[in-house]
Amino acid sequence: MPTSLIPASQYLRMSTEHQQYSTENQSAAIQKYAELHGYEIVQTYMDTARSGVILKHRTGLQQLLQDVVRGDSKYRVILVYDVSRWGRFQDTDESAHYEFLCKSAGVPVHYCAETFANDGSLPSLIMKALKRTMAGEYSRELGVKVLAGQKRLALLGFKQGGRPGYGLRRLLVSPNRTTKQFLEFGERKSITTDRVILVPGPPEEVENVQELFRLLVSGERTVYGIAREFNRRGIKYLPSSKWDYQAVYNILTHPKYSGRNVYCRTARKLYTPTIRLPRCEWVEVPNAFEPIVDFQTFEKAQEILGSRTFNKSNDYLLNELQALLAAKGRVTRDLIQSCPNMASPSTYITRFGSLRRAYELIGYHNSEQFEPLDMRRRTFALRQRLLRDILEALPNEIQLVKRNNRWRDKLRLPGGNTVSLAIARAVQVWNKTTRWLVDPHPYERRFVTLLARLDEENSGFFDFHVMPCLDRPHRYRLALKDPWFKRGQKLENLSELIEVVTKVRRKLK
Repeated sequence: MPTSLIPASQYLRMSTEHQQYSTENQSAAIQKYAELHGYEIVQTYMDTARSGVILKHRTGLQQLLQDVVRGDSKYRVILVYDVSRWGRFQDTDESAHYEFLCKSAGVPVHYCAETFANDGSLPSLIMKALKRTMAGEYSRELGVKVLAGQKRLALLGFKQGGRPGYGLRRLLVSPNRTTKQFLEFGERKSITTDRVILVPGPPEEVENVQELFRLLVSGERTVYGIAREFNRRGIKYLPSSKWDYQAVYNILTHPKYSGRNVYCRTARKLYTPTIRLPRCEWVEVPNAFEPIVDFQTFEKAQEILGSRTFNKSNDYLLNELQALLAAKGRVTRDLIQSCPNMASPSTYITRFGSLRRAYELIGYHNSEQFEPLDMRRRTFALRQRLLRDILEALPNEIQLVKRNNRWRDKLRLPGGNTVSLAIARAVQVWNKTTRWLVDPHPYERRFVTLLARLDEENSGFFDFHVMPCLDRPHRYRLALKDPWFKRGQKLENLSELIEVVTKVRRKLK
């Protein structure tokens, strides 16, 4: 590379497959800018078909920021087509924050297609702030226009995205409702002018939906009772799942089964949390589809469900719970579900915050059934405390890997090595002997694992071991000096974690 050229990276983004400025066009414009200003592009970061509203799904920008902040970048400037490609963040401070991270690390951002130079002068700061606001406002205005268009199509009786639901199927039609074909799971229309309507699905599913309503309207079953009855009969809900309260309730309460097209029951704008909308804001079109149950049966089902829960006061619900306690001598989730005229456990959780709180309000204090939950909470708290202690002991060498609620936090060591953390709680077995329960996580068994054993009271840590993996499919018990520990190495001090992990990895080789 000639010494006169300054190394640069380019960041490319497009929101959809049909965007006017493709990544190729952006790259061509950036390349021209680089040639005019003495830059040579040595690295490319890219986010294709990604919205610019949030950072969460933009892995390209995340990697760019990570490389720059760590000091791992081999370039001295970042080239972006324009302000909107950097992001359409709804809070302009967020866009400025990410740019400031780069600037403070000595790697400034240049917007190649903008009319102003990003040099920190007052005119450029004003123009950049204006452009950021315009970029965010564009997303808001586009969302309003898209929603208006979807409402208009919903009023014409066309389905607006989403799965059809049990007992229904999606039928592709032309704008004048000429039938084209059925859409299988995962298939989408290829012509933008085509529309989708709902039609009854396989006869056995249609009969099952009608049986759900019959069992409810006839007064024979509660929602839980219907789920149990269908499972007893061996009726499949989905190929890999059984019927439960939510599955039955969703069918019994959704207007589409009476032939009505309903849209805007919930709202989620620009990646904000989903909220339920009042019925007055729904877009509802009767007789849009062929119904599976008639309108009178559907309304009767809503009346029955409403009388069972929605119109009952908190005092009424507690009195029912008190009566169950008097009759059975105890109260459990299963007993509540098996009582035909009682509200569901989820109703008590919604009204009172938890089943435990509802029990306390009727003077029932049975902590035994909540012990597993309490133990999980204590174990989780200890796990989080241990993670903090490790990060404090090795602040510049270890990172915390956090993805989402489905994945547990893990540790990332220098070199990109991932280390899982498992907590083994103590249990008393025969003759007051202590054993430790290990629950291998299905997605973490292959990782090198820091196994932390708790003390006999499960209130603190007993010892730590670095193991090459947890290669057993199910829960197992460990003795105090279990031979299994010979596969790994004991960790005497958290500050020695990297060194011990390295030794254990060498054994694997």
